[in-house]
Amino acid sequence: MQMLEHPWGVAAYGAASVKATPDLMRARFRVVRLEPTAAQSFATASDAVRSVRQTLRQHGVPDSSIQKSQLDLKSSWTFGSDRRFLGYECQAAFVVETRDLDGVQQLLVDLVEAGANEIEGVDFDVVGKADLRAEARRQAVAAARRKAELYAEAAGVRLGPVLHIEDVDAERVRNEYYRSHGSGGMAASPEDLAPGHVVVSAAVILGLSINRD
Repeated sequence: MQMLEHPWGVAAYGAASVKATPDLMRARFRVVRLEPTAAQSFATASDAVRSVRQTLRQHGVPDSSIQKSQLDLKSSWTFGSDRRFLGYECQAAFVVETRDLDGVQQLLVDLVEAGANEIEGVDFDVVGKADLRAEARRQAVAAARRKAELYAEAAGVRLGPVLHIEDVDAERVRNEYYRSHGSGGMAASPEDLAPGHVVVSAAVILGLSINRD
């Protein structure tokens, strides 16, 4: 039986999720070229990078929404005991953001045709994620307070001021101790898993004193 060494009040866990329709796409891809000589590898990779840049401009993607690494060169060999030199591999990595979600499919097709031969991932996000996170945190605090009030009512006591507020990583909490405290608004629902939505979560532990007046 677990006993509190220094009982002081009521601690309650609360969590919440806010769902929004994505308004931003983020694509990560690479231009990779393997040629017999370093000069050829640089030349073909540079041509592909210019073609990719031109394609992005044609789709109205501003330079401020494009992150590109410098051209990187390395020797390429076969794997195994019988190693054989294949040539020189030159590559450049891109991260591109666009708010034109209707044109995403055609943009990706055109980028591949322009020379982006390694697509690492495509993610959908929301521009105002900070505002969504703030709203989720407000709802998490409200959920924790409602739970504390319920416990206090059941125990026949009145709550006093808030003594402790602890931010909790909402993404990890399902696998940790506080999951046994209940979902507090965090439980997954079919809507949370539906495509076309971004879910932003927050969680908190709220500590309140017990009013002994």
